[in-house]
Amino acid sequence: MTTNDVVLPDGYHPADDEEFMNELQLAYFKQLLETWKQEIIDESKETLAHLQDGPIQEADLNDRASSETDWGLELRTRDRQRKLTSKINAALQRIEDGEYGYCQVTGEPISLERLKARPIATMTVEAQEAHERNEKISRDQ
Repeated sequence: MTTNDVVLPDGYHPADDEEFMNELQLAYFKQLLETWKQEIIDESKETLAHLQDGPIQEADLNDRASSETDWGLELRTRDRQRKLTSKINAALQRIEDGEYGYCQVTGEPISLERLKARPIATMTVEAQEAHERNEKISRDQ
C-alpha cells in the first residue's frame, strides 16, 4: 500500500502515541506538502499574470519607483517560494523513499511537532541548532 492509497480520517492529526511514520502519518504529511506546493504554484500564476499586465506606466517618478520596488519585492518572494518548492519536492521524495521524518544527520526521528510546524525539516531541533552554531563559527572566523 502506498501513501496514495491511504484515506485520512476527517480531522486526523499525527499523535505521539502512534507508530512513528506509519501510513497515516506519511499520508498526512504528503497531503500537507502537496497542498502547500499547490498554494505556491497558484500564487506564482497570479504573480505571472500580474507581471504580464504590462510595464509600469506611472507618470510620476515617485509612483514609478514605488511600483518598481513592489515588483522587485514580489519577484524576490517568488524566488524564495521557488526554492521552497524544491524543498517540498525533496520532502515528498523522502516520503517515497521511506526516509521522511528522520534526521539526515543523526538518523533520529524528528518530532511530530517540528514536522507539523516545518514539514520540510531535515534535522531534529538539536541537530539544526548544532548546524547553525557551526555555520556561525565558520562565518565568524
